[in-house]
Amino acid sequence: MNFLNRWTISAAFFALASSQAFAQDCPKLGGVLALTGAQGAIGKVIADSGRLAVEQVNKAGGVKGCQVEFILRDDTSQPSVGVDAARFLVDVQKVNAIVGLVGSGTALAVVNSVAVPNKIPVVACCAVTPALTRMAEEGKTGGYWFRTIPTARSAALAHAKAVTERGYKKTVIMYINNDFGNGVAPDAKQAIEKMGGTVVGMIGYSENQPSYRSDVTKALALSPDSLVLVGLSADGTIVLREWFSLGGTPNVVLHNTMRSIDVIKGVGERFLTKAVGIDNGQASGASADAFNRDFQAAYNRPAVGPGLHTMYDATVITLLAMQAAPKLDGASIRDALRAVQDPAGVEVGPGVEGLKKGLDALKAGRKIRYVGATGGFRFDKNGDVSGPMLTWKLQNGEIVTDKNIPLEEMQALSQKAGF
Repeated sequence: MNFLNRWTISAAFFALASSQAFAQDCPKLGGVLALTGAQGAIGKVIADSGRLAVEQVNKAGGVKGCQVEFILRDDTSQPSVGVDAARFLVDVQKVNAIVGLVGSGTALAVVNSVAVPNKIPVVACCAVTPALTRMAEEGKTGGYWFRTIPTARSAALAHAKAVTERGYKKTVIMYINNDFGNGVAPDAKQAIEKMGGTVVGMIGYSENQPSYRSDVTKALALSPDSLVLVGLSADGTIVLREWFSLGGTPNVVLHNTMRSIDVIKGVGERFLTKAVGIDNGQASGASADAFNRDFQAAYNRPAVGPGLHTMYDATVITLLAMQAAPKLDGASIRDALRAVQDPAGVEVGPGVEGLKKGLDALKAGRKIRYVGATGGFRFDKNGDVSGPMLTWKLQNGEIVTDKNIPLEEMQALSQKAGF
C-alpha cells in the first residue's frame, strides 16, 4: 500500500471517527406518549405540542450546536408497552432524556424500570399519580423524575369545588381502577365531604371493557344527583353513553382526560348541556398567548385540551437544560433542569425568538428563568409543580373555560379539605 493510499484511508477513518464523536455529542430527546389505545385521542394532539417545541428550539439554533432529534414512541396506553418503548429509546436510540408519559401507570413503570437504573431524566407532561411524589420523598427516583403538571390532588380539589359550588348533595364517583383513578378518586371523596357535599358511593371499573353497563347500574342504584367521572377518553365515552341511556342525571363533572371534542362528539353534545369538567389552569399573559398563537398557526386548531401546555413546557425546559448542562449525561441534565428556572435569571418564554434569547444567554454563560406556556413554574424537591386549575363547559359546540381557580384559592381549598 503506498503512502498516499494509507494517508487517504487514515484521513477517511479520522473524519468518520470525528463525525461519530460529534454525533454522539448531539442531543437526542425521546418521547413516550399514548398515540393509540384508551388515551390515543388526546395523546396524538399532545404529541403535536412536543413536536412544536422541538421545531422551535431547532429554528432558534438548536442545542449544543446541533439540531435536536426527537424520537417519539407509542405506548398504546399500556404500561408494559411504555416500558418497552422507553428501553428502546435508551438502549437503542441512546436518548439523553425522555418527555411525555400520559398515563400514571406508564410513568411509574418507566421511572422504576428505565429512568432510575439508567440515570435518564424523565419530564412528564401529564402523569398525576401521587405515588411518584412518595417515591421521590423516599429517595427512590434518584432525582431523575420531574413533571410540569400538578399532582392528582389538585384535580381532586377541582372536582370537589365543581360539585359543592353547584349544590350537589348526593354524588357518586366512578373511576377507572388503575394508578390514575386510584390516585384521584379517594382524594376527591375526602375533599367533597370536607367541603360540605356527600359521596353516596365509589364505583371502580376495569380498563378496556366493551361495556360498563353493570358498573353504571350499580352507580344509578345509589340514586345520585350527580356524577364525578374519573376516566380516560375511550372508557369515559362509553361510561357516559351508558349513563345517559339508563337515565342518569345530566349533572356530571368530568376529568381533564375528557376535555376533548372527540369525546363530546362520541357522547353527544345534547346530553352534556349541564356537564362541567376540570383541568389544569391555563396561565394568562404573554407567555401563554405566545404558545397559543404558535399552536394555532402550526396546526390550525386552538390550543385547547389536556396536556398541550404542559407537554410544550416539559419539552422546552428539557432542551434548555441540555444546553445549560456541561455534559449531555443524565446527572448533568437532571441538575440543569432547576438551573434554567433561576429567579435571578434572564426571563425567556415560548416561541422561536423567546427560545433563541434563552439559548443565546446560556451559551454566553448567563442564567435564565423559563416562563412557559403554563406561566412561571418551579420544580420542588420532589420534581413536582403547583399550579392553578379551571373548570370548563360546552358552549355552542365548543369547549370553553367556565371558571379559573387561581393558585391562592387552590391552596385555601387544600387546607379546607384537610390535605
